[in-house]
Amino acid sequence: MSYKPTSLADRLSILNQRIHDAEQRFGRVTGSVRLLAVGKTREAADLRVLASLGQKAFGENYLQEARFKMAALEDLSLCWHYIGRIQSNKTAQLAAQFDWIHSIDRLEIAQRLSEQRPHDVEPLNLCLQVNLDNETSKGGIPLPQVPQLAMEIAELPRLRLRGLMSVPRPETEFDAQRQQFTRLRHSLEDLNPLGLHLDTLSMGMSHDMEAAIAEGATIIRIGTALFGPRQR
Repeated sequence: MSYKPTSLADRLSILNQRIHDAEQRFGRVTGSVRLLAVGKTREAADLRVLASLGQKAFGENYLQEARFKMAALEDLSLCWHYIGRIQSNKTAQLAAQFDWIHSIDRLEIAQRLSEQRPHDVEPLNLCLQVNLDNETSKGGIPLPQVPQLAMEIAELPRLRLRGLMSVPRPETEFDAQRQQFTRLRHSLEDLNPLGLHLDTLSMGMSHDMEAAIAEGATIIRIGTALFGPRQR
């Protein structure tokens, strides 16, 4: 009978080992891939357990849910990433409360975040969300539009453009997964000669993280493999 992890500590340990093994397998520097724990629908108590085990970066899809958790965990030094779709009327709260936003796909949103980011905190880290296959069910910009938007956002104050994010269409075969991540990596590599200094590829989830690491992911966004099936 195969062993099934039953606790957050077990799952975190297994995930960290998977990351380490993939780094070794694909020639990545040890520690170059960061785990972003996606806490959608999970309680603040679960995040507190993970924080006590050394996990400090947490991703949230919904602003209101995130704000409750931030308040409950304000005694901890955590790094908060917003990975959901952005509504224009919520940008002030996002600008004030998050360290990273991964889902930028409009100049208007970036301009609002720039104007609303408090002056007494570090610049807000941003990733452009890329829609690799122009899927109507997903946010993000098509690959050909990435350079222009990246250059425009890089000029805005109180923001730091860090890289690209994508949620590719689901694939079950490793090589097919890897091919999609290759496209995002090539897009990032094409941007830096334009004078940008991007260092982040936010890609890979529970089912395809090894393929993402093989293609240069620096942040993998993990929910199910860490917390188990979504609760609601």
